[in-house]
Amino acid sequence: MKIRLLSPVLFLLLAGILLAACSPKYNWRDYASPDAPYKVMFPSKPASFTRTIDLDGTQVSMTMTAAEVDGATFAVGSAEAADEAHARAALPAMMKALLRNIGAADGGGKFNADSGGKATGDIDATGSTNGAPVRLVGHFEARGKRFYQVIVLGKANALPPEQVEQFLTSFKL
Repeated sequence: MKIRLLSPVLFLLLAGILLAACSPKYNWRDYASPDAPYKVMFPSKPASFTRTIDLDGTQVSMTMTAAEVDGATFAVGSAEAADEAHARAALPAMMKALLRNIGAADGGGKFNADSGGKATGDIDATGSTNGAPVRLVGHFEARGKRFYQVIVLGKANALPPEQVEQFLTSFKL
């Protein structure tokens, strides 16, 4: 009986196919921001950038850290306001800007504030970008002078509920 060995090229090709088949779409990893005091789990390797944004007349430098999987974007934006009042005011301004970006009238956003300097809000909205329907799910939070947006945006069928939930609930200050 003869044993025939696979050629090295065929072996590498088969190994690559097997590895690709075993590779998960969502490769969750812990992320601790070097710019703001938060931790979150991203579904793939995130990238960050900082730019100045206008929130109802207030200019702030916001750092966005995001990762994309199958057309769904998972992102955290963080910034620091001049004071606690401006940080709290930034939450509905960010939500309004995001809803406007996708042409959504309302995302059901309600904001709660406590006496400890914390304010939070959540949205779940549908709209469109470039003529394609999209869904936006987000959590907004302010603590002291810092404020955050934690969002998932993509085609509705590209946002598995369990993945959205994992991302949003992994956000910790």
